[in-house]
Amino acid sequence: MRRFACFVAAALFACVIMDAQNIRFDQARKIWLITSEHSSYAMGVGPSGELQHLYWGAPLWRIEDVPAAQTAHDISSFDPHEMIENEEYPGWGGPRYYEPALKITRADGDRDLVLHYVDHRIESNELTVRLRDIHDPIEAVLHYRMDPATGILERFSVVENRTKQALRIESAQSATWYMPPGDGYRLSYLSGRWAAETQLNREPIHEGMKVIESRLGHTGHNFNPWFAIDRGDADEAHGHVWFGALAWSGNWRISVEQTPYRQVRVTGGMNTFDFSYTLKPGESLRTPSFYGGFSERGFGEASRLLDDLERADIAPHGAKARLRPVLYNSWEATEFNVSEAGQKALAEKAAKLGVELFVVDDGWFGKRNNDHAGLGDWFVNRQKFPNGLKPLIDYVNSLGMDFGLWVEPEMVNPDSDLYRAHPDWVMNFPGRPRSELRNQLVLNLARDDVRDYIFNVLDKLASEYNIRYFKWDMNRTFAEPGWPEMAPDEQKEIWVQYVQNLYDILARLRGKHPKLEIESCSGGGGRIDLGILRYVDEFWTSDNTEAFDRLRIQEGFSQAYAARFMSAWVTDVPNMNGRSTSLSYRFLVALQGALGVGANLNNWSAEDTTLATRLIGTYKQIRETVQNGNLYRLRSPREHDTSANEYVAKDGSQAVLFAFRHSQQYNLPAPLIELQGLDERATYRVESIDNKLAGGPREASGAWLMQHGLQVVLKDDFDATAVIVRKSD
Repeated sequence: MRRFACFVAAALFACVIMDAQNIRFDQARKIWLITSEHSSYAMGVGPSGELQHLYWGAPLWRIEDVPAAQTAHDISSFDPHEMIENEEYPGWGGPRYYEPALKITRADGDRDLVLHYVDHRIESNELTVRLRDIHDPIEAVLHYRMDPATGILERFSVVENRTKQALRIESAQSATWYMPPGDGYRLSYLSGRWAAETQLNREPIHEGMKVIESRLGHTGHNFNPWFAIDRGDADEAHGHVWFGALAWSGNWRISVEQTPYRQVRVTGGMNTFDFSYTLKPGESLRTPSFYGGFSERGFGEASRLLDDLERADIAPHGAKARLRPVLYNSWEATEFNVSEAGQKALAEKAAKLGVELFVVDDGWFGKRNNDHAGLGDWFVNRQKFPNGLKPLIDYVNSLGMDFGLWVEPEMVNPDSDLYRAHPDWVMNFPGRPRSELRNQLVLNLARDDVRDYIFNVLDKLASEYNIRYFKWDMNRTFAEPGWPEMAPDEQKEIWVQYVQNLYDILARLRGKHPKLEIESCSGGGGRIDLGILRYVDEFWTSDNTEAFDRLRIQEGFSQAYAARFMSAWVTDVPNMNGRSTSLSYRFLVALQGALGVGANLNNWSAEDTTLATRLIGTYKQIRETVQNGNLYRLRSPREHDTSANEYVAKDGSQAVLFAFRHSQQYNLPAPLIELQGLDERATYRVESIDNKLAGGPREASGAWLMQHGLQVVLKDDFDATAVIVRKSD
């Protein structure tokens, strides 16, 4: 395919041939086609100058097949053509009544905004298209970057005020996506709450609007900024699926709208709730990236494409990132009662299990003896650690483990030295209550002095101590989001500036400490999104570590995020809901992500220790496959008594099957489980890690394993097994 670098203006066209381009432009018809081996995306300029969406779906190789943008016919005075055309990035102006991508108010109160095409650039793998209001120099520069390996398109806009007066943005969306014309579409999305995150929902799309959002100040437990749409007939392996994920860690909004004109539109970006952003002359605002992709082979391929993009192009270090180490966290063993001697004793036990990263949780700092005091005072508690943290860290390192530390830098207890010195640093409306949740308040990170304080505190810790890992927590949502130091018409910018300063801190920390790793935690899954993933190495999936509950939480997580980023712990029982499952079952659930142990090792028996050591050793043999391989969700825990997931190594050398049974009736065997993703002409050695494979270890062809399947022996309630499949030489 030929590549072009083009700039087009009103009376100027220049085109230079380049290498290996996936963006083509038809100058005569003003059509762009962005294409990869997985998908294509097309748009064009209409007769009046509006930018129209033309195609999103399976790959196209001929730009000539894409029809030019046309002006639709008015159906009536109530149904103007503007409502029927698929505008790529519509402003709120003229007779347009659907969800706009951009809504503004000028200084004189004029709110009309009609965006038309001005020019574009194609540079390397990025297309930028400049739109401008038909009257004023208010511009929206649209950015398109398609990942050649996955076909996933990254879209965002930059809104620029080139007028001589300030204007107020009231809605700043990243992109609008259109499904092919038709009806019968179905929406998939993730919902939940604390301790029950990422629950997968599927429902028909009807006329009207469905909104998933967060107004909480962070990504939120209630909804995750991911969607998938199919024609109502897709499953894990079949059917067309359009999917997307928004990269923003603050208030966000995704609206799914079916119009009476057989249009299905998805618009996403910053939440319009309590939103206002002032642009002074010459200023601009960049919206979050909104990623969208297409799968011809069901929801499974959609997830695998997202996984590949996240691992290679979004997460820190990309494909060069180290595998997530086996982690131990001391919270369940000690809670706030940490001490140098107690942590050393736990570290010694953890090292014998094969743990690679030892993390001290809450309680090491300030007057932190419970959750009522100390947040904000990030200095070592000398009663608990008389000689500071260095002796403990040195001991942990001598055992062959890296050291990690829990922090919650965005929060402050009213009972703290920091709050007594700076009560103005928290979000507040003067004269109004300051709502405490978990006995803490939220620092106004939108303030640059607060941003710099937090950075300096964490930088000091990372500079003074050999800390490899921060568990970065956030244990409450926003309330009273006031910013008294700002002018009244600029205070609502707190929602945006807070997130931008958060990203700034994380970027500066990683830049200064390249080996530092960070976990995003917010009372479980409260801050899981592609925006924060640019700066963190894994997510704390849920405070609910109960193994059976985690099957559905992890299934939902896997729709949008790779297993490498899914922190999965083995903890004590009974847990969360009073249920007890075997240690083996708990380990097998946790082996499907970034493995951690959070149990109180002081209470483990010799048998527990032996089993854990063996399973951690097994995990290290399959870790590359689990964290970086292709996931096949074979049987859903939402639909089946026996659920199963399979991970296949990228080079095809290994596959791992995990199977779980809730209960059995009438002494019936578990069903055959047909594998996927293997080479049907290859021969594989098949072996259960715990002798629960009917017929014992054997060799079998990929064709047999995929067409006939494996019979696992799961007879008990909450029974589980794992089968390792290795390609024969």
